[in-house]
Amino acid sequence: MDMSIDAMVADLGALVGCESPSADLRAVARGADAVAELGRRVTGAQPERLELHGCTHLRWRFGDGDRVLLLGHQDTVWPMGTLAEHPWRVQDGVAYGPGCFDMKAGLVQMFHALAALPSLDGVTVLVTGDEELGAPTSRALIEDEARRAGAALVFEGSADGGALKTARNGISQYELRVHGRAAHAGLEPWNGVNASVELAHQVLALAALDAGPDGATVTPTVLASGTTTNTVPAEASVRVDTRVPTVAEGRRVDAAIRALPAHLTEARLEVIAGPSHPPLEPAASADLYRLAQEIAAARDIGPLEGAHVGGASDGNIAAGVGTPTLDGLGAVGGGAHAPGEHVLVSQMPVRAALAADLVARLLSGPASATERQPQDRSTRP
Repeated sequence: MDMSIDAMVADLGALVGCESPSADLRAVARGADAVAELGRRVTGAQPERLELHGCTHLRWRFGDGDRVLLLGHQDTVWPMGTLAEHPWRVQDGVAYGPGCFDMKAGLVQMFHALAALPSLDGVTVLVTGDEELGAPTSRALIEDEARRAGAALVFEGSADGGALKTARNGISQYELRVHGRAAHAGLEPWNGVNASVELAHQVLALAALDAGPDGATVTPTVLASGTTTNTVPAEASVRVDTRVPTVAEGRRVDAAIRALPAHLTEARLEVIAGPSHPPLEPAASADLYRLAQEIAAARDIGPLEGAHVGGASDGNIAAGVGTPTLDGLGAVGGGAHAPGEHVLVSQMPVRAALAADLVARLLSGPASATERQPQDRSTRP
């Protein structure tokens, strides 16, 4: 397989040209077709097509596929028609286009890396279609594949300067609902229990749980309350975004949110837990990161830095079941989710070669179906 810049850029252009916004299941299916064709052409193998609740995911399994799991996604945050506003182009060694950095270039690099290996026996490739939504349909699939693998490599875009993502914050979403009692605001407001007033107390209490930037961040976001201007609000709510660097910090925040006391007599609080990703802690990536650094030094491609980032990915899910996981092996570039999203095309074959060597080393090492004990890395009790 040709691991040249021209070949990889051509493949990237084909993927970017097939728009695949997460919320459009037909578009995701068409994007899966494009990825399946790239994978078939490069590896010679057809993927399994897995449709879960209408969302299309792809899986290639070579041999038992229990040594190394390669993870990626082909859905993007960009709505259909974005290409008309931000067209695919390559200018001065930089590729632009919706989804190029997050993370279609990573998929191209991943498949070209596989093509460079003499054998793929022991490799499983999983390309999902709903990562940008928090993996609502693919979470269990990722967990199952990660449990049977000795290591997981995630081809999300790199951190700044090409750094690998050696740690990621966990994310949990909550909704805190306040139940009060309605009353006429002019005739007898004292007979009501004002949910807006209670909510004001709770927003301040939630903000006080924040320990950022190095600890957990707790951010009240969307608020809602009241029905009419002359009625004491009976219901109110606030959405809460939490980001945690460790499982222990996640459990602290979870317990604190659930234990918040009401301030007004007869007000009642209800906590609803939403989507959650466990953190990818540094220990989960440490051994793989050291191996990647050794390979980078041997290839003389400069020091390979590591970074702790705030966003979550499918790598959080893989690490959450106890599988050693290294993230950020994809493109070098930037501007994810922004109009200037871009990829440095000169780095595409460099990163693909690094990934190929890393997979080869993992396949040649001790049997990787390590007898890991199942680990509960949920940030919630």
